[in-house]
Amino acid sequence: MTQYPDLQLYIDGSWRTSPESLPVINPADERVIGRVPVASRADLDDALAAAARGFAVWRNYSPRKRGEIILKAAQLMRERLDEIAFSITLEHGKPLDQARLEVVRGCEFFEWDAAEGQRDYGRVIPSEPGISYTVVHQPIGTVAAFSPWNFPMSQPSRKIAGALAAGCSIIIKAAEETPAGALHIARAFHDAGLPRGVFNLVFGIPSDISSYLIPNDQIRLVAFTGSTAVGKHLTGIAAQHMKPVLMELGGHAPVIVCDDVNPHEAAIISAIRKARNGGQVCTSPTRFFVHERLFEDFARTFTETAARVKVGNGLDPKTEMGPLANSRRIDAMEALVADARQKGARVLAGGERVSGKGYFFPVTVLAEVPEDARIMSEEPFGPLAVINPVSSLDEAIKKANSLPFGLAAYAFTHSADNVARLVNEVEAGNLSINTLEASVAETPFGGVKSSGYGREGGAEGLSHYTIIKNVSHRTGHLGAVAPQGEE
Repeated sequence: MTQYPDLQLYIDGSWRTSPESLPVINPADERVIGRVPVASRADLDDALAAAARGFAVWRNYSPRKRGEIILKAAQLMRERLDEIAFSITLEHGKPLDQARLEVVRGCEFFEWDAAEGQRDYGRVIPSEPGISYTVVHQPIGTVAAFSPWNFPMSQPSRKIAGALAAGCSIIIKAAEETPAGALHIARAFHDAGLPRGVFNLVFGIPSDISSYLIPNDQIRLVAFTGSTAVGKHLTGIAAQHMKPVLMELGGHAPVIVCDDVNPHEAAIISAIRKARNGGQVCTSPTRFFVHERLFEDFARTFTETAARVKVGNGLDPKTEMGPLANSRRIDAMEALVADARQKGARVLAGGERVSGKGYFFPVTVLAEVPEDARIMSEEPFGPLAVINPVSSLDEAIKKANSLPFGLAAYAFTHSADNVARLVNEVEAGNLSINTLEASVAETPFGGVKSSGYGREGGAEGLSHYTIIKNVSHRTGHLGAVAPQGEE
């Protein structure tokens, strides 16, 4: 098996180190497995200058040629799947099989956007003879992108794929806790022959890098995935400089279980999904609103399934859920459970840290949780599930919509009438019915309310990386022409 990679910055087509670095810790055993370089102001200036040169070249590549390079890089990542997945498991902790699936998912983003870039059509607007109105899409420029730690490879992939397919250059600051995924992406594009400066990878103190890059005139778009609080802060900086943003922010996903489904099947699917990535997913199903007729059966099966989830080192093939990212996540889980218990909630499974080395916390099931418990309004970003009874679909939808978040929502039902109401009334950017898959490469992904702005993926995903230009063209003799409409 391969070793953890030597971490470097990637600027202007070259690798470089830095005298300042931060430790990368394996959350399964708390060992330092590497050090990630911190970009200096000089490094950031070099990245900005390189991105400007790279954009001037890349924007003039045909969409087909851009797609060929992106597809070549994706193929290299597929060939290196085991190496990349091993790095992800070491730095993040997730089971190796889940890390492999993440690499495949990241490649799918690149492959979809490589093709979609060739379908980024403009249009011709009907007009009178002698004048034409056309709409063209052009790359917006250099993108400053920021990706989180929970999906080290697929999260950077979303932003890099959209930017490059649209013809933009990009400076991406990947997460310092889990830097190897983005490093492997940079290696693949370097080996695929991407022109210098088009893709630049930096690491460092997040606030230092964002406050320096976003105001720079070279940056034309800010793309961020992370917490709502940080997203609002970065949006504020961007607004001061009239920069558009693409924000994929936090969630607190509700799951509505209607009275016409098999509660055991729905509970098994839900408990397994709750364990995915240790619950450290912005779309993780968390608030279960179960019809009171099914509540006891659903809660019992969910609890039994959750209790069987094997927690351990992600390199162990028997492991089904790895550690949480760091000690702060453990503290957060313990605080939320203690608060819910103090307010009267029942703890049906889990609730306490696993003893020994590593940041391990079991899937925890809380039932009949009062509305004033913190877990009912704060995203846990961990393996905590709340199961509460409801008397009707009206009550379930009201509770699902009660928070300022609206990223993902789920429901189980076989009733066409219920589906119609759910589609029309649930406030979320992504609604999944009888499945807990929130997004795939070919579908748009993003939130409403405080869960963000804009969409990644699907036919809509490239739109944020382009500007829409209207071209009015009069042909023939330039005589006196009466104005048809001025603004």
